[in-house]
Amino acid sequence: DEIALFDPDLRVRFLPDWETLPYDRFSPHQDLISERLRTLHALMQNEVDVLLVPVTTALYRLAPPEFLAAYTFSFRQGEALNEEALRQQLMLANYSHVTQVTAPGEFSIRGGLIDLFPMGSALPYRIDLFDNEIESIRSFDVDTQRSLYPVKEIQLLPGREFPMDETARNQFRARFREVFEGDPSRALPYKDIGNGIAFAGVEYYLPLFFERTATLFDYLPEAAFTVTLGDPAATIRNFTQDTYGRWQFLKSDRERPVLPPEALFLNDEQLFGELKRFPRLSLS
Repeated sequence: DEIALFDPDLRVRFLPDWETLPYDRFSPHQDLISERLRTLHALMQNEVDVLLVPVTTALYRLAPPEFLAAYTFSFRQGEALNEEALRQQLMLANYSHVTQVTAPGEFSIRGGLIDLFPMGSALPYRIDLFDNEIESIRSFDVDTQRSLYPVKEIQLLPGREFPMDETARNQFRARFREVFEGDPSRALPYKDIGNGIAFAGVEYYLPLFFERTATLFDYLPEAAFTVTLGDPAATIRNFTQDTYGRWQFLKSDRERPVLPPEALFLNDEQLFGELKRFPRLSLS
């Protein structure tokens, strides 16, 4: 808000935190995931001039950019649209089928009418089909369910920060067996993912969905420069200490084993190593 006072033309984005503690058994709010995906996608499209990130949020390992590229798709007025194919595509992209759309990541199909709330979007959209052609796309109000204004095209980001198709679930289970000892069939995360259930807190198993994870710095352009405020090293040390304490407390749980902190987060040495790739202004 303040940056806009100095230059209203700057495209400013915020990458919010999940607002959960490490290893929490509930997932971040859909609005937070929506904004995170929107920001990461904007970075990939070079549509960000200023990015604001809490230092602890920058420690989290992320899905690789190619995941977002593969699971982002769009359609526009006048195009052909297969209703069943769209349903399958949305389910693969982790969208939830509901009777009435109220939050990002939800969709509803009623005859030739499709309500859809894309991740990263401020408003949901209503798609009116004529046979298999998109006759109109209009935004609508969540509370009144009334149409607002027409749009020509909408873009869909994935519904979560990880894939849930059959290939991804099989890879999750294979990596789970590699990482954790004992009988995997007794572990709830292993069983839930096998049944296609994105259980609460699944975000803290994100590395098991991918061959490799990325960091925020993989999304930044090469010409970026960074600004750090205050004493990020002290903040990182406190976060790391708290995270290791929670991991020590939870790591012996056979029903729900947890990944070690180094699999999920950068430490201070790794973060400052990433920062060395860019010019940096340090403001104390």
